[in-house]
Amino acid sequence: MLRSKVGYSMNEDSFTSGVMTAKNAIIGSSSKIGFLYTSCVSNVKEVVKGVRSVTDIPLIGCTSSGAIMVPEGIVASEKGFAGMMSMSDVNLTVGVACHEAGKNARLIGRKVAMEAANKAGMNIAPSYFYMVASPKEEEDYLMGIQDVIGRVPFFGGSAADDTVEGKWKIICDEKVFSDGVAVAFFYTANDIVTEYTGAYRETKNMGIVTEVNDDRNLVSIDGVKALKKYGEWIGKNVNDLRGTNLLVESICKPLGVKDQVGNLTVIRHPMVGNTNDTMNLGNKLVPGTTVIQMEATVDELINSTGDTLKRVRKELTTEPGAYFLVHCGGRKLGIGNRLEEVHKQLVKEAKGVPFICIFTFGEYGYREHSANTCGGLMLSFTGFGKE
Repeated sequence: MLRSKVGYSMNEDSFTSGVMTAKNAIIGSSSKIGFLYTSCVSNVKEVVKGVRSVTDIPLIGCTSSGAIMVPEGIVASEKGFAGMMSMSDVNLTVGVACHEAGKNARLIGRKVAMEAANKAGMNIAPSYFYMVASPKEEEDYLMGIQDVIGRVPFFGGSAADDTVEGKWKIICDEKVFSDGVAVAFFYTANDIVTEYTGAYRETKNMGIVTEVNDDRNLVSIDGVKALKKYGEWIGKNVNDLRGTNLLVESICKPLGVKDQVGNLTVIRHPMVGNTNDTMNLGNKLVPGTTVIQMEATVDELINSTGDTLKRVRKELTTEPGAYFLVHCGGRKLGIGNRLEEVHKQLVKEAKGVPFICIFTFGEYGYREHSANTCGGLMLSFTGFGKE
């Protein structure tokens, strides 16, 4: 039977924070994995050393944007924080692996997939897997992993910092690095389900992507410069959308791309409005794709968290033992000082089951009959059944 436990600390000393976090999260000697998350202002290597002074279980995680949430509340401090969820189950086998960024992200994905399986002592595909990566090349890492194991359900999200300055870190056992990928392969017969959604509404504004540079620079929609077209859709002057003004303006009005069967609309977050009227996106986009302007109110962003966790609970065929919740850091920015309302929703729907919620710059998941994919401004909420 799966059990989970969450520990956290806001101690100013990073090593001590790691020690306290681990002591509060570890389930005796039976813990199989620790999901570890810290602030980007913490000394992440010292946090890991602190955790390692308490336990030698496999570790995986990253820096979370501004905060994490646990049942007791919002864990946030300008001087750093740490939080960890551990899981224990005699019928669970886990293998973790990582690789720093290099010239060929797809090849790196293949390498980490083979290493994770080897570390688990398995020569078969896992039941489920978790991925964390720096917020670029995620799609290529995923392709490489799937070259090895096929289409296995997955969940996760990118490393993040507080100000989109590249101060994020990835954690994998004793390793701490800025750019690359880490995975955890789960071998279990227990029920695991993921709800992956943006929870936005479609508008009537849509167009065909006609030019893209370097995968994430959207040049034009319907032959019109992308920033100009987007400004027309949302009723804003192009000059008001330049730079990171676009990032904030688009939180409640992002772009969406439907999958091939229409079950999933993956969100693309416009991040930077360039002087040449192109826009940089948080994820990959290809020419010939239809993009839809989506929308949601702040109230809807808040309420979507409780609604999504409720769906996870209902989809599980057994009693839940843990909830692992990935929430976009951009959505958190849009929610602003109302984050406590999100926490209340999660506590209500978790119904006493341990959970940890992290804030990322990219979210990963799938829907029924859809491919595994990566998006932004999304929720990737995963429930682990006790059996």
